[in-house]
Amino acid sequence: MKELTFANPNLLYLLILIIPIIIWYILKNRDLNASIQISTLKGISSNYLTYKYFLRHLLFAIRIMALTLFLIALARPQSTLNWKNVSTEGIDIVLALDISGSMLAMDFKPDRLEASKDLAIQFISGRQTDRIGLVVFSGESFTQCPLTTDHKVVINLFRDVKSGMIEDGTAIGLGLANAVNRLKDSNAKSKVIILLTDGVNNRGSVAPLTAAELAQTFGIRVYTIGVGSMGTAPYPFNTVYGVQVQNIPVEIDEDVLTQIAEKTGGKYFRATNNEKLKMIYNEIDQLEKTKIDIREFTQKTEEYLKYVLFGLLLLAMELILRYTVLRQIP
Repeated sequence: MKELTFANPNLLYLLILIIPIIIWYILKNRDLNASIQISTLKGISSNYLTYKYFLRHLLFAIRIMALTLFLIALARPQSTLNWKNVSTEGIDIVLALDISGSMLAMDFKPDRLEASKDLAIQFISGRQTDRIGLVVFSGESFTQCPLTTDHKVVINLFRDVKSGMIEDGTAIGLGLANAVNRLKDSNAKSKVIILLTDGVNNRGSVAPLTAAELAQTFGIRVYTIGVGSMGTAPYPFNTVYGVQVQNIPVEIDEDVLTQIAEKTGGKYFRATNNEKLKMIYNEIDQLEKTKIDIREFTQKTEEYLKYVLFGLLLLAMELILRYTVLRQIP
């Protein structure tokens, strides 16, 4: 990518001198009017203003433009073609999100699912150079978005996620296995799964710890997040009298989630409210920082010559006009 830089940028301050030159010209010509005494105005057309009257300041304007170009040339403009040293994240991340009915519990604001989506979107927005994918699960599991660097696509698909998209239940093992399948062929320096659930595995053909062994085999680190307040949580029920909120027990299999994280070199977190969940995402963001240094290459090309040539062209134009069509009688 080409950028315009200057070898002597401080010389550009000389452009300030153009301002007093313009002021001097205005003051000099403000009261400068030629006069001649004649006996009568008969025979002189009332429309005595010619094109020379309107172009009388053109010569000065051309000279100022030429001076400006010479001063810019003096600062030595250069076009720079470069690749800078950039530290980037060589990480592939798949978010495995539980969308079972219990994620509608209202111990988070507005509920567990929406809070998880909003904070995950913030997390994705901060990982600009990573490939990110999305897997959702409840009684079954499917890939909502494969690994991609187009984070706008991931975020849009994340916003479309809602409870009830697939059969209800909590198939943690199946969701984790699906996420592993998305990452197993990745050549990334680091492969990570963030698995978020609020329940106990009760569906699916793959046990959670079996899926954890698969992740370990492929060198995938799993961070598990248990979402839900301690004890009970308010949950909305549809009744003949409308939606009513009742407290239900919170059941999270923290033992299994901890074993999954430990087996794969990750970490287990418990989120009991929006702020705690935000802190967890921030901690994972800090833990997953694998730097890749890119070599810098720079090529500079001098660009001052075209400014000088254009300035000389303007001076030549001024001289031609001064001694031809815009010639003045002393």
